[in-house]
Amino acid sequence: MLQNKMKAKIQAGQPVFGVSVMFPSPQVVEMIGELGFDWVLIDCEHGSMTPESAELMCLAAERRGLTPIVRPEANRPEVLMRYLDRGAMGLQVPHVNTRDEALAAVRAMKYHPQGNRGLARGQRSTGFGITGGSISAYTEWSNRETLVCVQIEEQEGLQNLDQILTAPGVDVFFIGPTDLSQSLGYPGQRDHPVVKQAVEGAFAKIHGAKKASGTTCAADDVAANVKAGILYHYTHVATFMTYYGKHFLRQARGS
Repeated sequence: MLQNKMKAKIQAGQPVFGVSVMFPSPQVVEMIGELGFDWVLIDCEHGSMTPESAELMCLAAERRGLTPIVRPEANRPEVLMRYLDRGAMGLQVPHVNTRDEALAAVRAMKYHPQGNRGLARGQRSTGFGITGGSISAYTEWSNRETLVCVQIEEQEGLQNLDQILTAPGVDVFFIGPTDLSQSLGYPGQRDHPVVKQAVEGAFAKIHGAKKASGTTCAADDVAANVKAGILYHYTHVATFMTYYGKHFLRQARGS
């Protein structure tokens, strides 16, 4: 039963840095670990992963000292449990628009007395029932170490943010700027004044409530985001390929 080092850093007020992967590749996860990142986001909402491939990526993350976080395709108990049972140490739950939806995610991810997640002994997260450890000790560990992140990425979520912030058991409140830009009527225009004002206002509320915030960013933005007090950061594998690929070809072609 591993400690969630990423969650411990966040609780200590330290920023954590990750990379999102949208396709099945344990090898890419290992590379991310070798680079020194804190965590990996295994994106099963937008990516092509199955629970089986996500499990292999969780194994790779553990091997390289990364915390594996999964973004599931929906906020439903049977979906959330499936990834936790396969080794995810937290979930980034998409499209949370109300306090009740945030509470539902917490309940689905936690065992009694904090929730009602289904409990089975023979799964990977319990050592397949081989280790002989106490199942009650496992549930206490899981409740303590599992990270709960909820995504606020629609106008409705912004409107209800004050109430969502009161939901107990949520560790990180994530602002999704791309979906939010669409919900506000400016799809893809993350730099539009309306979108920027909404995002900045959301972070102000989160930090005013003394809660941990998160967002996605590029290398040019991360230092400013850290300075602004955001703790949960990630970029994308595709961003790595884009920047270095273009740089390589410019050098190769002399352009």
